[in-house]
Amino acid sequence: MSSGSGRGVITADGCAVEVYLKLPALGEAEIVHQAAAAGATVLDLGAGAGRITHRLVELGHDVVAVDQSADMLAHVYGAETVCAPIAGLDLRRRFDAVLMASHLVNTPDESERRALLEAAARHVAADGVVVVEWHPPGWFDTAVDGVGGVVGEVRVQLCDVHRNGDLLDATVRYWSGDELWTQTFTARRLDDEALHRELRGAGLSFDRWLRDDHTWFAARPAS
Repeated sequence: MSSGSGRGVITADGCAVEVYLKLPALGEAEIVHQAAAAGATVLDLGAGAGRITHRLVELGHDVVAVDQSADMLAHVYGAETVCAPIAGLDLRRRFDAVLMASHLVNTPDESERRALLEAAARHVAADGVVVVEWHPPGWFDTAVDGVGGVVGEVRVQLCDVHRNGDLLDATVRYWSGDELWTQTFTARRLDDEALHRELRGAGLSFDRWLRDDHTWFAARPAS
């Protein structure tokens, strides 16, 4: 179970709204822009405060931003917003591109992971693309206490890392000035074979890697 701490609103999955307002886009929208056609409609699943959505809009995309936190979505502008969980979502619409950022594929619970992928499959057009960020297998070998860096004005550090088979539990610390926020999470390691199997089970098929480090990939509706 994810949890978080710090000043301001903490969402049900442990995200601090104030932190997400400070984090800049890091080229994620450009990955979607290159994977999809110019002007493609985009469904941003788990959009948060709009960090990626806003940049997608700037790039000329019509975006629907979905998040289960109304406090996050209150900061989204220039896009339609839907406050709802991703699992079970059915907007009765299909999009040229569906974005699943923030390592949703590494959700530890198998049934929840399947529901997230099925939501993506349910909303992508027959000739569309699902763009996914994940923790590749190698990340689990390098995730250790003290790993981090600076993202915009926020200093980030991983701590309390524990492994149990394919599961990794950890806490992320975020600092901005003198303020500290934390967020705990659990991620499941999937190898490439497991990833392909999970995609097939949701009606998707692996298409290609979108970055050389294999942190982003594209999937398509299974034929």
